[in-house]
Amino acid sequence: MERSLEKAAKYFGLTRPKLISLMREKGLLNDRNLPAFPVRDREYLRVKNSNWFHETAGMQYSQSTKVRQAGIRWLAEQLSLELPAIPADNRDVA
Repeated sequence: MERSLEKAAKYFGLTRPKLISLMREKGLLNDRNLPAFPVRDREYLRVKNSNWFHETAGMQYSQSTKVRQAGIRWLAEQLSLELPAIPADNRDVA
């Protein structure tokens, strides 16, 4: 499961801008909010390429950073964040 930076920030109880600033301070993101070292961090972060057609401007291209499942624990270690508690499983309650 991949999360956007917004969803990853929400998981840690942060805002997206706060998570981005922490990641930039540690050198994990560049000025375009993409992984600073995409090859080194490929197990944890991914660049998603998107494109769409605009009627007057033609083809438009964008890139965004996605956090892989393994990247959640890695980000917590890199940024000294606490992982949220795993919710209790209430399926066995009668």
